[in-house]
Amino acid sequence: MVLHVRPGQVAGEHFDVVVIGSGFGSAFFLHAFLQHRHTRILLLEWGRHNSHAWQLEHGANTDLNDEQTYRSNSPKPWNYTIGLGGGTNCWFAQTPRLHPNDFRLKSRYRVGQDWPITYDDLEPFYCQAETVMSISGDPDMGTIMPRSMSFPQPPHRLSTPDRMMKAAQPDQHFVMPTARARVATQQRPSCCASLRCSLCPVDAKFTANNGLMHVFEHPDVSVCLGSEVRRLEYASGSVRAVAFSYDGKEHVVTGDLFVLGANGIQSAAIMLRSDLGGEFVGRGLHESYGWNLEVYLDGVDNFDGSTITTGLNFGLYDGDHRSKHAAALVYFENRWQHGLRAEKGRLRQTLPLVIVTEDLLEAENFVSLDEDDNAFIHYKGPANYAVEGMARAREKLPKLLRPLPVEKIIDRGLRRTESHVQGTLRMGRDPTDSVVDGDLIHHKLRNLLIVGTSTFPSCSCANPSLTAAALSLRAASRIMRGSRR
Repeated sequence: MVLHVRPGQVAGEHFDVVVIGSGFGSAFFLHAFLQHRHTRILLLEWGRHNSHAWQLEHGANTDLNDEQTYRSNSPKPWNYTIGLGGGTNCWFAQTPRLHPNDFRLKSRYRVGQDWPITYDDLEPFYCQAETVMSISGDPDMGTIMPRSMSFPQPPHRLSTPDRMMKAAQPDQHFVMPTARARVATQQRPSCCASLRCSLCPVDAKFTANNGLMHVFEHPDVSVCLGSEVRRLEYASGSVRAVAFSYDGKEHVVTGDLFVLGANGIQSAAIMLRSDLGGEFVGRGLHESYGWNLEVYLDGVDNFDGSTITTGLNFGLYDGDHRSKHAAALVYFENRWQHGLRAEKGRLRQTLPLVIVTEDLLEAENFVSLDEDDNAFIHYKGPANYAVEGMARAREKLPKLLRPLPVEKIIDRGLRRTESHVQGTLRMGRDPTDSVVDGDLIHHKLRNLLIVGTSTFPSCSCANPSLTAAALSLRAASRIMRGSRR
């Protein structure tokens, strides 16, 4: 391992593979790639390496505030972590798969855009990603999202309201799949249900620090921290070099294969600074659209589950309504984010819910460059499709909750962010509708892969990190086999 090398040690050098960023996309690509290839690899990471102990001591995932790395015309936050491991440091470790019909939104419901791959194409790699992260999950989810392997860990314990919902709706209410250990592993203890998942106090959730350091410590990999990639240099249909800044000085390295996995905002900015724009570069920045609600229960206590979010209800998800209104997913919370109920003897008779709907990739939501060539976000807002889907979901919620003794439903308001930066470098079948193909390879620069959630061509309700990991595992497999779709 060379962690971390100084830029002066690598400047002017040539590498077989140059990787930009170290989050889910990059790390899982390298995890698969390194199992079959011995090559000289350079990983360029803008942030530093902050150990779990450092994060606990400082109460933060990183020393570099994400809001310092972009400007915006909107107050909406776009949360991400800059540092070794990227979003693996700060995620809540919720890991549902995308629904099979999420991959064919256009062909099935005549809205949005289809993926250039199917659920079946990705399914074996979902299994691989779940194995790496020791995912705990509900085997019953296979009725909606078919599985070729069992979950590596048993499901978390449901709350009492969840158990009532699952008994009445076994085909649509499931235990939340999660990379928060249900059973202790060699690297991680079991989830303590302390409800502090952005910075797990016991290190139970999967992160780069407890599950991917073998990638960064591999003898073929040199990691250069504190290195902000500014542009790609290309000629004759290939990327030839990367220019990056370290401590105010620019350095250049050359390579054969380049993997861009900064995040949906910074990857797009790198492409734009490299004069690699186009109709879709930077366009379609999005995340799912979320709403908080609270349900007062009559005589039923909550908060007896074994993790922060216990249940996931698909009763408002798929169906013909998606031709007009977005799918909705209902998260059952095992945390008192709105406080306990202020009534004697009824403190726990409350159920926080989160509803999220899918969004469309709107051209008006995009990343550009400011006067200093840094990322600038233009955000108009969610598509009417998402907003109308949320209105439909809230209208139908009382019927969905009939298995529970609902006293009243309290509107707790719009969620400012789901902390999922998606879109901007979408995948598709050809350059007329996308930036990269189904193998995550740039349509024109065939030695450039773009990994991570920036490549998503549609917005599922499901948390995206598992899918980003699975896509990278698949991309590495395709490259190693030398096949192209």
